[in-house]
Amino acid sequence: MSSALLKTYKRMMMLPFGNWLFSKAVCVKAPYFSTIKPYIKELKPGSCKAIMPKRRAVLNHIGTVHAIAQCNLAELCAGVMVDATIPNKTHRWIPRGMNVQYLQKATSDLSAIAEIHVPAVWQDKQDLIVPVEIFDDGGNLVFHADVTIYITAKKAH
Repeated sequence: MSSALLKTYKRMMMLPFGNWLFSKAVCVKAPYFSTIKPYIKELKPGSCKAIMPKRRAVLNHIGTVHAIAQCNLAELCAGVMVDATIPNKTHRWIPRGMNVQYLQKATSDLSAIAEIHVPAVWQDKQDLIVPVEIFDDGGNLVFHADVTIYITAKKAH
């Protein structure tokens, strides 16, 4: 069963600049993410890859990508992946927490990857831990987050 978000992504991939359009649409739905100007490169059940450009608005006082901008990228990547993965007709989700590790200074554009093993059956209530790794342009791991997503079954009407 494909989620509404994943169906939208697949439709937009058939258009010129589909990834760009989809990324903008995500930011319209969740406006705060527009602060990091994300670009969603790939989306499929259990996986999301996104890019955040290094630009002045996301820098800290020493000229590296701000820690919280990296947290935003991790939450975006995890949330979009979960939304594209869970059965939206029967379940819903919300971020519950995030544990992060700042491993190196981030001095370039950043690429994030959120990946999980998709369970065969979704529980009525569960905390799903989504690991997100963020890499610099040189392929160096600069940030790791474990984003806790609370998933619950929707109530029958």
